[in-house]
Amino acid sequence: MEYGYIRVSTLDQNEDRQRRAMADRGIPRERMFLDKQSGKDFHRPAYARLLRRLRPGDLVYVLSIDRLGRNYEEVQNQWRVLTKEKAVDICVIDMPLLDTRQGKDLMGTFIADLVLQILSFVAQNERENIKKRQAEGIAAAKARGVKFGRPPAVLPENFHAVHKKWRDKKITLRQAAEACGMPEGTFYAKARKFEEGEK
Repeated sequence: MEYGYIRVSTLDQNEDRQRRAMADRGIPRERMFLDKQSGKDFHRPAYARLLRRLRPGDLVYVLSIDRLGRNYEEVQNQWRVLTKEKAVDICVIDMPLLDTRQGKDLMGTFIADLVLQILSFVAQNERENIKKRQAEGIAAAKARGVKFGRPPAVLPENFHAVHKKWRDKKITLRQAAEACGMPEGTFYAKARKFEEGEK
């Protein structure tokens, strides 16, 4: 039986290119397993379902080695799980040297293992470079004054009047919070912040 494994890193990334590559090899949609999450490890639901389905002699297609994963050691381990423990073949479509159906002799196995080590190292290195570039981009944006996170909530128009009544003990904390349409804890925190700003 032939299967396709597809992975994209985020929910909004498009997997169409990988699906087309699988369809071109005659893999029906019901035998394509898709995960939408990071390749840093193999704790992925679709991948786990694929592993349970595999039987000796099956074939798993992946478009490129980084679609399998981006962690050097984990990719090596999973390659061994698939080829040795599960006794299935793997074909990396973008890298014909990584097709375990070819070169079953010692030299073929050696070349495939060598290529796998190089490519999985490159995949992890790229993941680390992406993280580094993100951190550098965030630092540069912060240096330019870009604010991250949720913008602070705007105080309701009646906040100042309600706050004064509460401070003058004309209304309770609960009444003040209700008048401003917010939880008591939020009103109290906003009041403290407002008072600190007045000092």
